Amino acid sequence: VQLQASGGGLVQSGGSLRLSCVASGISFRYYAIGWFRQAPGKERKRVSCISSDESTHYEDSVQGRFTISRDNIGNTVSLQMNSLKPEDTAIYYCAAEFGNCPIHPTYWGQGTQVTVSS
Repeated sequence: VQLQASGGGLVQSGGSLRLSCVASGISFRYYAIGWFRQAPGKERKRVSCISSDESTHYEDSVQGRFTISRDNIGNTVSLQMNSLKPEDTAIYYCAAEFGNCPIHPTYWGQGTQVTVSS
Protein backbone atom coordinates (compact mmCIF):
# COMPACT_ATOMS: atom_id res chain seq x y z
CA VAL A 1 0.00 0.00 0.00
CA GLN A 2 1.27 3.44 -0.90
CA LEU A 3 -0.18 6.89 -0.38
CA GLN A 4 1.71 9.58 -2.25
CA ALA A 5 1.04 13.15 -1.16
CA SER A 6 2.11 16.13 -3.23
CA GLY A 7 1.32 19.75 -3.94
CA GLY A 8 2.79 21.52 -0.94
CA GLY A 9 4.84 24.65 -1.22
CA LEU A 10 5.38 28.22 -0.11
CA VAL A 11 2.52 30.67 -0.54
CA GLN A 12 1.64 34.10 0.77
CA SER A 13 -1.20 34.63 3.20
CA GLY A 14 -4.49 34.64 1.32
CA GLY A 15 -3.14 32.39 -1.40
CA SER A 16 -4.14 28.90 -2.49
CA LEU A 17 -2.63 25.47 -2.84
CA ARG A 18 -4.00 22.16 -4.01
CA LEU A 19 -2.75 18.98 -2.37
CA SER A 20 -3.15 15.57 -3.96
CA CYS A 21 -2.96 12.08 -2.51
CA VAL A 22 -2.63 9.17 -4.91
CA ALA A 23 -3.28 5.71 -3.49
CA SER A 24 -2.18 2.30 -4.69
CA GLY A 25 -2.51 -1.18 -3.28
CA ILE A 26 -6.00 -0.70 -1.84
CA SER A 27 -9.54 -0.97 -3.17
CA PHE A 28 -9.69 2.79 -3.20
CA ARG A 29 -13.43 3.31 -3.60
CA TYR A 30 -14.10 1.52 -0.29
CA TYR A 31 -11.69 3.63 1.73
CA ALA A 32 -12.11 6.90 3.53
CA ILE A 33 -9.20 9.26 2.96
CA GLY A 34 -8.23 11.93 5.43
CA TRP A 35 -5.81 14.82 5.58
CA PHE A 36 -3.95 15.56 8.77
CA ARG A 37 -1.38 18.21 9.58
CA GLN A 38 1.39 18.68 12.06
CA ALA A 39 2.89 22.05 12.85
CA PRO A 40 6.35 22.33 14.43
CA GLY A 41 6.25 21.33 18.08
CA LYS A 42 2.58 20.38 17.94
CA GLU A 43 0.56 17.20 17.71
CA ARG A 44 -0.76 15.87 14.43
CA LYS A 45 -4.37 16.98 13.94
CA ARG A 46 -7.23 16.13 11.65
CA VAL A 47 -7.99 18.57 8.85
CA SER A 48 -10.52 16.99 6.53
CA CYS A 49 -11.85 13.63 5.46
CA ILE A 50 -13.90 12.14 2.64
CA SER A 51 -15.75 8.90 3.14
CA SER A 52 -16.23 6.02 0.75
CA ASP A 53 -19.77 7.36 0.28
CA GLU A 54 -18.23 10.77 -0.60
CA SER A 55 -19.55 12.54 2.47
CA THR A 56 -17.07 15.16 3.64
CA HIS A 57 -15.87 16.40 7.00
CA TYR A 58 -13.87 19.47 7.97
CA GLU A 59 -12.32 20.78 11.13
CA ASP A 60 -13.75 24.12 12.21
CA SER A 61 -10.50 25.94 11.50
CA VAL A 62 -10.63 25.10 7.77
CA GLN A 63 -14.38 24.98 7.17
CA GLY A 64 -15.29 27.24 4.27
CA ARG A 65 -11.70 27.59 3.09
CA PHE A 66 -10.71 24.01 2.25
CA THR A 67 -12.52 21.61 -0.07
CA ILE A 68 -11.84 17.89 -0.25
CA SER A 69 -12.79 15.75 -3.24
CA ARG A 70 -12.07 12.31 -4.60
CA ASP A 71 -11.61 10.67 -7.98
CA ASN A 72 -12.24 6.94 -7.72
CA ILE A 73 -11.01 6.38 -11.28
CA GLY A 74 -7.64 7.97 -10.62
CA ASN A 75 -7.43 6.77 -7.00
CA THR A 76 -6.83 10.36 -5.97
CA VAL A 77 -8.06 12.64 -3.20
CA SER A 78 -7.48 16.37 -3.53
CA LEU A 79 -7.54 19.10 -0.93
CA GLN A 80 -8.11 22.57 -2.35
CA MET A 81 -6.90 25.11 0.18
CA ASN A 82 -7.96 28.72 -0.28
CA SER A 83 -7.52 31.84 1.84
CA LEU A 84 -4.49 30.32 3.46
CA LYS A 85 -3.27 31.72 6.76
CA PRO A 86 0.13 31.52 8.46
CA GLU A 87 -1.40 29.18 11.03
CA ASP A 88 -2.05 26.67 8.24
CA THR A 89 1.71 26.14 8.02
CA ALA A 90 2.42 22.48 8.70
CA ILE A 91 3.39 19.19 7.19
CA TYR A 92 0.26 17.71 5.64
CA TYR A 93 -0.27 13.95 5.57
CA CYS A 94 -2.89 11.87 3.83
CA ALA A 95 -4.14 8.67 5.40
CA ALA A 96 -6.61 5.91 4.69
CA GLU A 97 -8.99 3.59 6.51
CA PHE A 98 -11.63 1.23 5.15
CA GLY A 99 -15.13 2.70 5.35
CA ASN A 100 -16.17 6.16 6.43
CA CYS A 101 -14.97 9.21 8.32
CA PRO A 102 -13.75 9.93 10.88
CA ILE A 103 -10.78 7.70 10.33
CA HIS A 104 -8.23 6.11 12.61
CA PRO A 105 -5.73 5.54 9.86
CA THR A 106 -4.58 2.14 8.79
CA TYR A 107 -2.23 3.60 6.23
CA TRP A 108 -0.25 6.84 6.13
CA GLY A 109 1.46 8.66 3.33
CA GLN A 110 4.58 10.73 3.57
CA GLY A 111 4.04 14.40 4.31
CA THR A 112 4.11 17.43 2.09
CA GLN A 113 5.20 20.76 3.52
CA VAL A 114 2.87 23.75 3.35
CA THR A 115 4.32 27.10 4.38
CA VAL A 116 2.19 30.25 4.45
CA SER A 117 4.06 33.51 4.84
CA SER A 118 2.47 36.58 6.38
